[in-house]
Amino acid sequence: MRVVIGGQGYVGLPLAVRAAERGHRVVGYDVDQHRTKRLAAGESFVQDVTSVQLRAVLDSGAYSVTTDATSLAGGYDIAVITVPTPLRDGAPDLSFVESCARTLGGQLRSGAAVVLESTSYPGTTRELLVPILEEASGLRAGDFLVGFSPERITPGSKRFSFEETPKLVSGIDAKSLDAIKGFYDTVFDITVPVSSPEVAELAKLLENTFRLVNISMINELAMLAPSLGVNLWEAIDAAATKPFGFTRFTPGPGVGGHCLPIDPVFLSWKAQRETGTPFRFVELATEVNQRMPEYVVERLLDALYERRIPVNGARILLLGLTYKANATDLRESPSLRVASLLRDLGAEVRGADPNLPEGDHTEPAVLRVDATPEEIAGADAVVLLMDHALFNFDMVQEYASYVLDCRNRLSGANVEVL
Repeated sequence: MRVVIGGQGYVGLPLAVRAAERGHRVVGYDVDQHRTKRLAAGESFVQDVTSVQLRAVLDSGAYSVTTDATSLAGGYDIAVITVPTPLRDGAPDLSFVESCARTLGGQLRSGAAVVLESTSYPGTTRELLVPILEEASGLRAGDFLVGFSPERITPGSKRFSFEETPKLVSGIDAKSLDAIKGFYDTVFDITVPVSSPEVAELAKLLENTFRLVNISMINELAMLAPSLGVNLWEAIDAAATKPFGFTRFTPGPGVGGHCLPIDPVFLSWKAQRETGTPFRFVELATEVNQRMPEYVVERLLDALYERRIPVNGARILLLGLTYKANATDLRESPSLRVASLLRDLGAEVRGADPNLPEGDHTEPAVLRVDATPEEIAGADAVVLLMDHALFNFDMVQEYASYVLDCRNRLSGANVEVL
């Protein structure tokens, strides 16, 4: 099949490469010229796609990448939209979806399919995507096929691979569902059809809202546990021995990435717009998690005070800057918020993250360094924010004078656990 993947980021590139490896002829379309030049040169910036994999599909001719919409002329069998859907002033910004849909609609032919993978509120596929495709193509839905299939990427995970994660698929009608499922059957080990795009859209938001609410509950407990005199981490381990009715979540400095800080707000926004009733669980969970970087800084300030070290001028080493452990993504990272708060208090903030290539943007709040014995020993305090597998935790334990461990990876007299 001739496949176009609109958007070549953390979602689109793995899908494009996987589809090319499975024998499809894939064009990756992206408006970012710097990104497409890197990809065309065989340089992957996405953790789940190696440069070796990328060069293999480029060399075979199964995959190409472009910023030129006119190169899509001639049509396609199926196109997939994997562009960002950020929030702007608390409301979904679907401008990237709209723009990509217009581009793809201009090349849409009768019998071809367009699938939306970008996360959005229930109704987006039918109410937003379909009218744009109809206007751009001059065709009517039914002449072409449309559906929604939410991405389920978990960057950095070795336990759940891209192709082994079950793939939800939907269509606006039976013919659309059959065609879309047929494509994804060639890419994923398991596809799970649902009755409508609205069900698939809500399922995606439900998955991430479930995680957000449970993480926020654990994070709030982390703020309460010291006053209760209870070791929360031990309590979590104890509860996790129950083989049913409990899912293990652990505290941390906050949530980041595209999914958890943003996706549940789509659901809250839609509920408020359609019913006038706020989704209070989402609002409360968001409030709790946004508070966590401040709480981490407060705990650190208390520790510095006990050691008679003023935060103004203190040298603080942050370990792990990405939004989650073993990821390479800085989007919405709570670590950067911790760094910014400490900088505003006058601290000298340094950050070590072996998962980030040199030159990747962090922010002025963080001086990038390596986690060497000298850096660790020279810090007035070390804060373990993301427990990347590449960190040498024995070395941190040995050389740090004090560690605030937000991940429960260390122990000893010089370690305080969040």
